[in-house]
Amino acid sequence: MSKIRQQRTADQIHMIMSDLSRRHLHDPRLMGLTITEVTIDRELQYADVYVHALTDEDRREDVMAALGKASGFLRRELAQRLPLRTTPQLHFHWDPRLAQAEEINKILDDLDIPPEE
Repeated sequence: MSKIRQQRTADQIHMIMSDLSRRHLHDPRLMGLTITEVTIDRELQYADVYVHALTDEDRREDVMAALGKASGFLRRELAQRLPLRTTPQLHFHWDPRLAQAEEINKILDDLDIPPEE
């Protein structure tokens, strides 16, 4: 499989998963869920879906548990919307990049740099 097709498939899965999380997931634990990135292996067997809940970092366990329960529904919906021979297995991962970026911004804001003379 070419890298271009692999990336296009990952982008399609990202768009579909984002739409599903906004419109079809009614679990209150998944409110404010953001799909930040999707990567897929060369054989299109496994998709790594990186997620983050924008409201609070403390909800990590609840969000991951809710996604584990909803993974069958999400995979079935993905199979109906994506024209592939086999639908990839979804593996959900918490994306720490947003929290890290916020921490870096806080550190930069706290720096006390005197003006140049």
